[in-house]
Amino acid sequence: MHFANSHIEVVTDRVQTPSRSNPRVWAIVHRKPAVVIAPMTRDGKILLIRQERVPIRAAIWEFPAGQIDESHEPKQDEIENAALRELREETSHELAADGELISLGYYFSSPGFTDEHGYFFLARPVEPCAGAHARDESESILDCRSFSIDELSRMIAENEIRDANTLSICARMAVRGFLSLKSC
Repeated sequence: MHFANSHIEVVTDRVQTPSRSNPRVWAIVHRKPAVVIAPMTRDGKILLIRQERVPIRAAIWEFPAGQIDESHEPKQDEIENAALRELREETSHELAADGELISLGYYFSSPGFTDEHGYFFLARPVEPCAGAHARDESESILDCRSFSIDELSRMIAENEIRDANTLSICARMAVRGFLSLKSC
């Protein structure tokens, strides 16, 4: 092991693959699984957060997301609870009493160097949390706003949306018929 903390572990592994007769040495970053949530309001708008991202030295618009704390092999209820927690912590919104949390599958964020994978969810409709709910102080969230689907499409087309989580879940929602991304 080269490095480890509560979020990542960097290791070098010798792996044998079907396409190579000799084992390969590969650096791998192990990360806990994550959730990515697409919150949709009752009027069909999408909530995005604007968050400071230190590695890219920029603040970007993205969907709320976060790691699943319970384990590397979480159960479905742990995954769903993490999605609802991140929704509350990052947007100060929650699933409405008549709402639904729709699983949209999972993905690998960057399988060339990490085993990190994320679970996609559409939460609809969402509403502001009852009572005062402060955002998690450990987050670097600058803003949370609702956007129409047309605004979201324009932001994607004009490269205002640049993170893989948001682009990937938008693609998944589009092919599942939950939103229609227009060309701008």
